Amino acid sequence: MKPIERIDAADIPGGGQLWLMQCGSDFSIQFGEDELMGSQDFDSEKALASLAIGRMGPRRDRILIGGLGMGFTLGAALSALPDSTAIVVAELVPTVVTWATGPLAHLFGGHLADPRVSLAIRDVHDVIIDSPEGFDAILLDVDNGPDGFIRPANDRLYCNWGLRSTYAALRPGGVLAIWSAYDDDGFVDRLVGAGFTVDSARIDAVGSREPKHYTIWLAIKPDIVVAANG
Repeated sequence: MKPIERIDAADIPGGGQLWLMQCGSDFSIQFGEDELMGSQDFDSEKALASLAIGRMGPRRDRILIGGLGMGFTLGAALSALPDSTAIVVAELVPTVVTWATGPLAHLFGGHLADPRVSLAIRDVHDVIIDSPEGFDAILLDVDNGPDGFIRPANDRLYCNWGLRSTYAALRPGGVLAIWSAYDDDGFVDRLVGAGFTVDSARIDAVGSREPKHYTIWLAIKPDIVVAANG
């Protein structure tokens, strides 16, 4: 059996660490004992981009990806979007970017050098707040699901007022796509309450000993936003 090695650690702003692990040719990013993503199981990360882009309308000028990870969502977005689309990637942990150009460079290929891509070493929440009607799609994979498991401040993204802020950051017809390791009916209710039309998809995990799936929510902002009667 191949040994599992800890390659590096990354401090998370606000506390905690991410670990970059390697077993043979496979890599994973872990938070404690929990694997957040792995190089051997990436279909759901790619689907986060492909499903969201499939729901977008003809306007595809600018999208936001929250969480760089191992680059699978970014790579899928680059493959599906035209050369005219600007892709902003918000990554909170600077060391994750270092991994992307170091031990994980073979997974990223030339993604980060693509002229469509810009990196923001910031909390994606802050990028959203600063960008009213700034994006045609927002793709979030910054935690294990719609709550602050890794970082309590991530709750700001998934609470009622956080979802309203994301709604405001999308242009009419824009798409919010969220990756999760689990289902959450209460979160769907919050999305609907924020004004979104909501759909979801289940993506089977690869290589899991027991049947397991990931959930991707696809929340659409209406093309025409009707103002409330005063």
